[in-house]
Amino acid sequence: MKLSPTILHTNQLPVATPPPKTAESWRALDRAFADDGSLWESARARIDALREDLRQPGQREPLMLIAVLTSMLIMSYWPGLLSARASWNNPQYSHGWIVPLFSVVILLWWRQPVPQRGVSARLAGLGLLVASFAMRLLVARYRIITIDMYTFVPALAGVFLLGGGWSMFRWAWSPIAFLIFMYPLPDEATRYLLGPLQTLATMVSTYAIQTLGVDAVREGNQIVVGERHLGVVDACSGLRMLTIFIALAVAIVMLANHEWWENLTIVASAIPIALIVNAIRITATGVMYTINPEIAEKIFHDWAGYFMMPLALGMLYIEQQVLGLVFVADDMAAPKLAPVAFLGAPTPMGGRSAAAGVSPRLPTDPGRIPGVLLVGKPTERERANPG
Repeated sequence: MKLSPTILHTNQLPVATPPPKTAESWRALDRAFADDGSLWESARARIDALREDLRQPGQREPLMLIAVLTSMLIMSYWPGLLSARASWNNPQYSHGWIVPLFSVVILLWWRQPVPQRGVSARLAGLGLLVASFAMRLLVARYRIITIDMYTFVPALAGVFLLGGGWSMFRWAWSPIAFLIFMYPLPDEATRYLLGPLQTLATMVSTYAIQTLGVDAVREGNQIVVGERHLGVVDACSGLRMLTIFIALAVAIVMLANHEWWENLTIVASAIPIALIVNAIRITATGVMYTINPEIAEKIFHDWAGYFMMPLALGMLYIEQQVLGLVFVADDMAAPKLAPVAFLGAPTPMGGRSAAAGVSPRLPTDPGRIPGVLLVGKPTERERANPG
């Protein structure tokens, strides 16, 4: 089926002119979005694109190299991965199972054709692998299991850098780095954080209960409300909410199209939001004990926990709306037409241009690189040497 040339408009995804056969699979991506924007159709188009790339020697070889090295890496880290899997039974890390699934989906969704790789990328990837295994040897001497598990992340980044070059690393590093959230915190870090978080939650909640006109006194990590003693135990310290919500905030940042300072603000604000929501739960439970102790103990305590995440997401949404009102993006102040490149010209992302049948993942600024904090337009040197 032939596609007729069309003009690119500002707020319209580009429709491709017929590209060479090497980009045949990427035309499916444009058709999927142009037809109905269906998520399912887009997923099928990406699978077809991957199959087409695997038929091309120039694309198949680096992808197979990455697959083989990743398999070997998983075998090497298998005991640590099993330990991470066991930690997901802990309520504090119950979100861990979804982290690798999210990373794999994002890697497949953001995948671009692999350009020619440079020597510097191969050396850097090899250096990351060597450094990761050197760290494993060091921590094995002191039997620090958690740090040993963490080294899987930079080692995997080294594999992608070695096999795919700098262009692949630019879009793959953030989904790979996100894998750190599937691991538990080191035991020392947990013990170091629990005490201060419990004290902070108790102090803030006691002050909030007093502000609402209820007699409350703090005794250590307990709140005395009337004749009842409410203990702020480890589960109420907010550490669980903190670990889950920070991971969720980072995932939101990865999927959103924000400036670097917005990304940094969202991730940094996840910490106070998680702590505030935890204090709200303790405060509401304490007030409910003065109204109906039986309902507070049997029903409200658990249900208040279920509402913590929606409340935190609501606060994060309000924050984003406020940031959008206070700061105006440059592209909104001076809209531009979508850039038109020559047929088959490589983009800074390492893929093909819009005219070659590839829809940019973010149709606004081609210099924007999806990720947590990677933004900015490429330099002339980077354009000349994408690998």
